[in-house]
Amino acid sequence: MNQSKFSVWLRLLWMFLKVNLLSPSGPASIGLLYKEAVGKIMSEERFVEAVGFSNVLPGSEALKLAMFVGFAAGGVPGVFTALLGAVLPPTVMMFAVAAALQQFQQEDWLQGFVKGMSPAIAALIIMVAWELFHVGQTKKIDKRTLFIAALSAIALWFEIPSPLVLLGAGVLGVFLFR
Repeated sequence: MNQSKFSVWLRLLWMFLKVNLLSPSGPASIGLLYKEAVGKIMSEERFVEAVGFSNVLPGSEALKLAMFVGFAAGGVPGVFTALLGAVLPPTVMMFAVAAALQQFQQEDWLQGFVKGMSPAIAALIIMVAWELFHVGQTKKIDKRTLFIAALSAIALWFEIPSPLVLLGAGVLGVFLFR
């Protein structure tokens, strides 16, 4: 890659601005970030590793992903550039939403609006899972993968914290995928 460091940093800033403007929620942004980063600045394996670690470690997944991708593409300055792109849109949006909610908090339609968004958010999360699972012509899901997915779903159903489920799935993967 013969790109200058400055052009890499600009690309990171633009990528995270775009991802955080088009899908401001953490889990929903993973699918868009996947399309923006995989094959361009990192491999699919490295991206899946980043998503896994960002879910195991405490804190915001979006910020941890920005740091991971930023460091992979542009070193320490890339971390700060990606973080700026990741933090700026939600911060501006939160100020705008807070101002709007202050004006409309007593309106009846607001509760219906929030209830109407819930199924769309669920659909976005399902689409992200589909992108990460990616059943295509070149990849097939084997029984071990399905076993880990089913066991993880059962653990989440019983309200085991997601970082523990991910850690357990990783440990199980070490033994199943030798």
